[in-house]
Amino acid sequence: MTGANPAADRRPLWHGRAIALLGILLVAANLRTAVAALSPIFAEIRTDFDVSSIGVGLLGMLPPVCFAVFGLIAPSFTRRLSLEAVVLLALGVMLAGHLIRAAAPSFAVLAIGSAVTFAGMGVGNVLLPPLVKRYFPDRIGLVTSLYATVMSVSTLLPPLVAVPVADAAGWHVSVGMWAVVCALAILPWLRILITHRPAHPDRDVEVEKAQPAMAGRVWHSPLAWAMAVLFAVSSLNAYAMFAWLPEILHDVAGLPPLEGGALLSVYAGMGIPAGLLVPLLAARMRNVAWLIYAGVAFFVLGYLGLILAPGVATWLWVSLAGLGPLLFPLCLVLINMRTRTHAGSVALSGFTQGLGYTLGALGPLAVGVLHQLTASWTLALVVLTATALAAAAAGAVAARPRYLED
Repeated sequence: MTGANPAADRRPLWHGRAIALLGILLVAANLRTAVAALSPIFAEIRTDFDVSSIGVGLLGMLPPVCFAVFGLIAPSFTRRLSLEAVVLLALGVMLAGHLIRAAAPSFAVLAIGSAVTFAGMGVGNVLLPPLVKRYFPDRIGLVTSLYATVMSVSTLLPPLVAVPVADAAGWHVSVGMWAVVCALAILPWLRILITHRPAHPDRDVEVEKAQPAMAGRVWHSPLAWAMAVLFAVSSLNAYAMFAWLPEILHDVAGLPPLEGGALLSVYAGMGIPAGLLVPLLAARMRNVAWLIYAGVAFFVLGYLGLILAPGVATWLWVSLAGLGPLLFPLCLVLINMRTRTHAGSVALSGFTQGLGYTLGALGPLAVGVLHQLTASWTLALVVLTATALAAAAAGAVAARPRYLED
């Protein structure tokens, strides 16, 4: 496998692996639904449960915290089970979490169900790049592009339907209906495991054998640390904006909540073209540093616009800032482009996403603290700009055409 040339084995995308492609895309469709479906209906939830603002804030921090913790420990699961078995278990955990949330009789149970769901999502986050490498080594850019786009759509869709469904059938149904999507995602992986038909059976044995050594090596790799910084910058800025952008726009540009929410959708929507195009470009470019620098430039221009001229072309500044997280799909495809083996992909994916989400969880908190200390958003936006510049330095390392195993 190490010396294999994927291009030499290039074949139609669906040939002998359509079930795996469907499974990968359905897993991607489940990795953000539980996160995005909750915040729009907090008002309805508060009519049933007495929830403080601190409780809501802690619930908002659960996704990146769970993604971080289970991103770091997910590689250990693959030492005992195959990738397919672990992703099936992760989907089962997500399904259980959805059902707990749907039946929650108290806020504590809702929080527990959310943590269970996010734990399964954290494992799923890590497993998708190695699954792409296993089943589609000849189409890494294309398949990464497809599932990153599905993830972006699955982030946009829940907020659009959460409130109407909650109004019509209650918030329990609104948060629990995503269990159906999760159940659908289980089916293709169940079939793959039952029929024992992996796309590349000759390569399967490599994953578990090399895993312990690779998991140790990744902590000493400059490439791995650079990838973690890139992922952290994208995660920190995205979570900070999802938490605070409407309030920032209200204070600095005088926009009402409705317009602020609409521009938050614009911010999130910029992930769709980024997810579609960036992995395809990265797979074809000799030097991906230009994509990294473009992401940094988008962050900087967007934040400078909000600092210096927030009331002029506000949509432009929000759109530019929303293009900055193109670093996220770029990191996903680089996980496979910078590794030779499945074990390396699992280790680098867990390390990059584990540390990246750990720092990402600090984004909303840091912005809130800076705002409270200064009674202004300027310093917070300056700090976010500085984090984006840090990605440029890390990008110089990640862009080098080297492999983790080397």
